[in-house]
Amino acid sequence: MKGLVFTEFLEMVEQTFSADMVDDIIDASDLPSGGAYTAVGTYPHSEIVTLVQQLAIQTGMPVPELVKAFGRYLFGRFVVLYPSFFAAAPDAFDFLDSIENHVHVEVRKLYPDAELPTFETVREGKQKLIMIYRSKHPFATLAAGLIDGCLTYYQVEAQTEMVDCSAGQGTHVEFHITRMAA
Repeated sequence: MKGLVFTEFLEMVEQTFSADMVDDIIDASDLPSGGAYTAVGTYPHSEIVTLVQQLAIQTGMPVPELVKAFGRYLFGRFVVLYPSFFAAAPDAFDFLDSIENHVHVEVRKLYPDAELPTFETVREGKQKLIMIYRSKHPFATLAAGLIDGCLTYYQVEAQTEMVDCSAGQGTHVEFHITRMAA
């Protein structure tokens, strides 16, 4: 997993909780990296899982709630760090449609070793988008947070239903996103 995810996660923890909380969750985790991350490095995905679990222990908040909040935060950071991805998509559904064939293509140019999930989209009229997430790693809840962040950024009111197709593993999920009537 790319280090950017780790550095942004720790930044969110610092902004939301405190710098001491960052130190506490790193100290409480037995991380091969020692908790020292760079945005361009690559680290085992298990380390982010461990950090989130430690944050849940320290805060008493459920892991899925923390992961989804991180997804929303991460989307906002992507808007700041990679504005060109959003300039080309005038609408949330257009952006979500572009992830696999535009955003991930560009990410792979920068980070050929990146292990990215795949996203397939199916539009059902103008009001509904089905987004199919597949990954080797159990981060469907992170994807749900990213989708929430996208809908907020584009100011789209929508209802999102998450249908797990991986027996609770979080590796294959369908997101049924339906715009609310204006």
